Amino acid sequence: MDTRRALLDALAADDGPVSGPALAESLGVSRAAVWKAVEGLREEGFGVESTSEGYVPPEDPGYSGPGISFGLNAPYSVEYHDRIASTNERARELAGEGAADVAVAADEQTGSRGRLDREWVAPSGGVWVSVLTRPDVPTARAPLFTLAAAVATTDAAREAGVDARIKWPNDVLVGDDADEGSAAAPAETDSTGRGGRKLAGILTEMEGEADRVGWLVVGVGVNANIDPETLPAGATSLSAERGAPIDRRRFAATLLERYAELTASTAALDGVLPAWRERASTLGRRVRVDVADGVVEGTAVDVAEPGALVVDTDEGRRRVHAGDCEHLRDAE
Repeated sequence: MDTRRALLDALAADDGPVSGPALAESLGVSRAAVWKAVEGLREEGFGVESTSEGYVPPEDPGYSGPGISFGLNAPYSVEYHDRIASTNERARELAGEGAADVAVAADEQTGSRGRLDREWVAPSGGVWVSVLTRPDVPTARAPLFTLAAAVATTDAAREAGVDARIKWPNDVLVGDDADEGSAAAPAETDSTGRGGRKLAGILTEMEGEADRVGWLVVGVGVNANIDPETLPAGATSLSAERGAPIDRRRFAATLLERYAELTASTAALDGVLPAWRERASTLGRRVRVDVADGVVEGTAVDVAEPGALVVDTDEGRRRVHAGDCEHLRDAE
């Protein structure tokens, strides 16, 4: 274990100050290594205080650059902003500078957008993060990264105590159209066909050659500790669904770690679709998908590489690669 992490754990396990010699002995390192670890923690935002009796456990840096990156088991550096126009925009700038493997996180976004340039409300209290990578994969497989982000976000939500699911291709939701069992459920049932109350959305952008990805940015916006009354109709937040605030630092770290695991290699990418299927609310449902050349309506039966929705229609089976998906009620 990293000496800094071990030192934090040792301080947290004690009720009062712990001397340098005692820490060195318990960790099996030199006193110089303890001092170096303390200085490293201070540089990363952990306020480790020194007293005449020893070192005092620091306050948690929380949702911040040091907080997210410390102990993160994922190959990303973290660039954090209290306020930024758009984490995706910043990630694209970094891509233009040649950067790779960077997670741009923010407490608030002032100029964020969703698919098709739709408005995306991103106030303080959310988890807004964009991951820049340069995966060595064919362009045709890029949609798998979007689905991987949906799986990672869903898993992080579930770890935080919220039973999230995915609506094709990448909306992370809770409940369903007629769910009135949650305190966060709207007074009227959802008539949008969204398939539940929206917790998070994902926007992927990329640049590359015809057969190879140059860089790829996956932006994830999560309504974390936000009052649903400040959000658009049909949206909710993790804190509202859970009935208490969540630990945004732990949520962001879990999301990044799971995303890294799902996209680490070609073999890892092969596991994205099975993971997506297990967490999907769309499969088995009657759907209507608005596509470029009209409407596809029928029963969603599967998702196929690299993320196409397979729909059984009256005219036969269709594969839909892009479009706005609406869940239809059984009566329809």
